[in-house]
Amino acid sequence: MAVRIAVPKETAPGERRVALVPEVLGPLVKAGHTVAVEAGAGAGAYYPDESYRAAGAQIVEDHKALVGSADLLLRVQPPPKADVAALAPKAIVVGLLNPSRSLEIVAALKEAGTTSFALELVPRITRAQVMDALSSQATVAGYAAVLQAAALSPKFLPMLTTAAGTIRPAKVLVLGAGVAGLMAIATARRLGAIVEAYDVRRAAGEQVRSLGAKFLELAINAEGGGGYARELTPEEKAKEQEMVAAAVAQADVVITTAAIPGRPSPRLVLAPTVSKMRPGSVIVDLAAEGGGNCELTKPGGSVESGGVTILGPLDLPSRVAFNASQMYARNVSAFLGLLLTKDGALVSDFSDEILAQSLLTTGGEVRHAPTKALLEARK
Repeated sequence: MAVRIAVPKETAPGERRVALVPEVLGPLVKAGHTVAVEAGAGAGAYYPDESYRAAGAQIVEDHKALVGSADLLLRVQPPPKADVAALAPKAIVVGLLNPSRSLEIVAALKEAGTTSFALELVPRITRAQVMDALSSQATVAGYAAVLQAAALSPKFLPMLTTAAGTIRPAKVLVLGAGVAGLMAIATARRLGAIVEAYDVRRAAGEQVRSLGAKFLELAINAEGGGGYARELTPEEKAKEQEMVAAAVAQADVVITTAAIPGRPSPRLVLAPTVSKMRPGSVIVDLAAEGGGNCELTKPGGSVESGGVTILGPLDLPSRVAFNASQMYARNVSAFLGLLLTKDGALVSDFSDEILAQSLLTTGGEVRHAPTKALLEARK
């Protein structure tokens, strides 16, 4: 039984990624499925319609007809309400649905009885690594953050020995050594900067050092569940702030990456700390979506304070859209391996651990408990 898979053009402002790329959809077509792609869906990521046609996809001009005919709708961002209303009753939606900050869309999916899977809820277990879209996109964000900072900094990142004398390398500080942080460290090191990093998880120190960076030590172990850090106690926060403030004041570039899914980002860089930084310094706050790690961050914008530029980008993966889409599409393809049976039908049993934990809505219910609680709190 063939499944009709639809890939619409993303509508969120600044979003250039696409949910499937030609190299990934080809095997789906060979397996007997129909893949319909909206005209221009891959243009922002530099995948032209012709490349999709060559891989066996149908190119559809009518957005509403594309969505309405889908058995499986693949997206990067949450679908708009109009798309939810246009979906067939048994259609399934897969994407980065950002449930805690897209409650109206979750409510619409619930009311429509739509089955939806949020890829950010995929458990961080070995079997699910190939489906971990959060990690793949965080890798892109960490890389792009350093390039943004380098473009704005008035300093060279590497040491240079020239006829005009020796130029000292810039100092880059990365706060948070998760996937994005480690990629930022690696990128800054490749560009020749002196790099320091801090993370409340002691286990991160080994990874930081393996990339050639200095790990800032603090006698705190805040290792939490699922690969994330636990929340610090007030006493631990005070010690952290003191050490971080001293390191930030000496840095030319600060990349902050400390985010807690579904919760406000922890404040790591306060306004008084920013005031001690040298003019020309740059902060790129990758936790801007949750309010930011820097007290002065403006999510989605740029702020200057005392000669220090603070960026709060929300679209960094879209700035490297070709490879970001390629990586995301591979995550989606792996996830579809659980949703599609060997005979080509959609599974009806979501008891698999990965499917169960990433299931957001189905049968008129919100299955993700934290999101359900947030929805009920709004009533």
